[in-house]
Amino acid sequence: MGMIIDVERLSRRFGQSTAVDELTLTAGAGEVVGLLGPNGAGKTTTIRMLATLLPPSSGTARVCGFDVVRAAGDVRLRIGYVMQQVSPMGYYMLTGREKTEIEAALYHVPRKRVKARAAEVLELVGLSAHADRLVQAYSGGMQKRLELACGLLHRPELLILDEPTLGLDVQSRHHVWDHIRQLCQEGMTVLLATNYMDEADRLCDRLTIIDHGREVVSGTPAELKAAIGADSLDEVFLRHTGHALREEAA
Repeated sequence: MGMIIDVERLSRRFGQSTAVDELTLTAGAGEVVGLLGPNGAGKTTTIRMLATLLPPSSGTARVCGFDVVRAAGDVRLRIGYVMQQVSPMGYYMLTGREKTEIEAALYHVPRKRVKARAAEVLELVGLSAHADRLVQAYSGGMQKRLELACGLLHRPELLILDEPTLGLDVQSRHHVWDHIRQLCQEGMTVLLATNYMDEADRLCDRLTIIDHGREVVSGTPAELKAAIGADSLDEVFLRHTGHALREEAA
């Protein structure tokens, strides 16, 4: 398997504050790698650097074989990025199909393929029956699934998900999980930032927990639990960071 994410001693400083501090992170093709940490730990800053939205202060990061600074355009062509927040309000007056087709054009999907590809991803996330409804009428879960669909339009090698189920009800969260599992079975690499331990345990092949911008521990969910004799990742997280996490509502 090729290396899709290869990060070495990556740092990002904002003035005197260090948000990410010499972080090392890897992900092979077809893996789901979880990035965990309390609020303010540096997860989103790390993701923004990998997505070429924020330049590193030091260190190196290669995504799909390309340096995120020197070859940012090549990186962007190969990643899908689903942010914590849904798209700006301007999209709410569009239908789900219209939004998806516009995003397909922005992702440089060939013009002759735009309508078909938009229909394909809407079907994948279970929104075909709602494709011609206005986005403003979608539930929170449907909006998150629409964002996921848009992130898949150009068939990315790496899908970056920043707390994709934050604020969703249990049923909607499980729908999103199902879609992520399906993508992994098809060979896509996923970087998942989450504070839901149940989500991390079910979806991730490997985890890296960070605090104050630094890695505190990495391993498979089973390895991390076994190392301290824990029954759940919540215990692992609390032991290594001193923070309790939001409860799973399942």
